[in-house]
Amino acid sequence: MRNTKALIMVFIALLFGLAAVVIAGKWLVGQVEHVDADVVLVASHDLDVGTRLSGAMLERVDWPSANRPNGAFSDAALLEGRVLKSNLVKNELVLELKLAPEGTSGGLSGVIGEGKRAITVRVNDVIGVAGFALPGNQVDILVNARDEDRKSFSRIVLEQILVLAVAQDVGRDDTQPKVVTAVTLEVSPQEAETLDLARSIGSLSLVLRNQMDDSNVDTEGRRVSDLLNESITEVVSLPDEPKVVYVEHEPKILSVLVIRGSYQSEVELMQGNNNK
Repeated sequence: MRNTKALIMVFIALLFGLAAVVIAGKWLVGQVEHVDADVVLVASHDLDVGTRLSGAMLERVDWPSANRPNGAFSDAALLEGRVLKSNLVKNELVLELKLAPEGTSGGLSGVIGEGKRAITVRVNDVIGVAGFALPGNQVDILVNARDEDRKSFSRIVLEQILVLAVAQDVGRDDTQPKVVTAVTLEVSPQEAETLDLARSIGSLSLVLRNQMDDSNVDTEGRRVSDLLNESITEVVSLPDEPKVVYVEHEPKILSVLVIRGSYQSEVELMQGNNNK
């Protein structure tokens, strides 16, 4: 008798549980049906900057109407032939702010900023910062040349220059170094003139900078005389005997330490003074 009552209670509990599940399921379905949704277009796969869009590159997905971003598209025909000015990853929304103006041709020209120009600089693995100057990075331009007096100098001539492409690659998601022979930079017309003049008078180097650093430094450059006027120690062999002389160069005073066996002597000479 007791077992029968227990089984009845278990059966009733199961019925109530099943009823609760059914009621909760119907409630959830009703909530979903009451959510207003729009159809928006997303990238069907990863797309690089400069890509001309077509219907095969897009997918339609449901998006809550209340959270629809400004500039989203629902009609694929409106995106036909538009050019990306930034990379898209798979399932990322296609927004107006990520597109070049209508009528822009595909490729690199579609991603050049307004009022800017693209100029290509020949580089090697050293000048190109060992391949770490990648699209999207900021670099400074360093020139090494000779002045009107044929004296060597080195100076930063341009700062915060955007790398648009390395060789023919404009993708900005790759973090692996790429050793290439050419780097394309985005510059203003005035910066293009400066860069063209700099590479005509000397050799160029790219100086990779932190992308969060937007400071500019007005340097005076460095010359050979600046290096020689700093304290330098040389080791020189005497021509008439196998001894060593240590010579220390100062901006105005030459200090000569002469070592012969156990005897040492130090003589200070003014530059341009022939006294010994």
